[in-house]
Amino acid sequence: MPSLNPASRERVLVLLRHARAESWGETDHDRHLADEGRADAGAAGRWLAEQGLVPDHALVSSATRTQETWQSLAEAAGWSLEPQLDDGLYSAGPDTVLDLVRGTSSEARTLVVIGHNPTVAYLAQMLDDGDGDPTAAADMVMGYPTCALTVLTFDGDWSALDLASATVTAFHVGRA
Repeated sequence: MPSLNPASRERVLVLLRHARAESWGETDHDRHLADEGRADAGAAGRWLAEQGLVPDHALVSSATRTQETWQSLAEAAGWSLEPQLDDGLYSAGPDTVLDLVRGTSSEARTLVVIGHNPTVAYLAQMLDDGDGDPTAAADMVMGYPTCALTVLTFDGDWSALDLASATVTAFHVGRA
């Protein structure tokens, strides 16, 4: 697998679907992670840390399950970064999430986005330029279960990120 550490103008984008949540809650927005989901998010965090990934910015849906996914992920990875919570990520489509990513400060080199499906899976597929890891790209297309993540690299400023402009370097499903 190629190095996932950003170099020169390269940016790293991690798109993550939240971990497994309870099937009930007062509202869908308020659903908590299941115990299995917390463990899976921790496994994903450890995997990202093993890859040498350390985000300097994170966009996280304001839903309870995405916030809890971030907490377990970050704790397991050893990250102390406070995420930017976004109400719009809860119901956003791929184009809206892409716009949010484009609005990220150019100082950020590695960005983690935690959202919901089918949006996360669609966006990962839409950004894929076809030049990356063919196995990772194929696995991503075959299914995007809870706690699945795609790592993409992009050479340029976030504001220039466009469809088919990022390279898939890894696809991983966090499982404890």
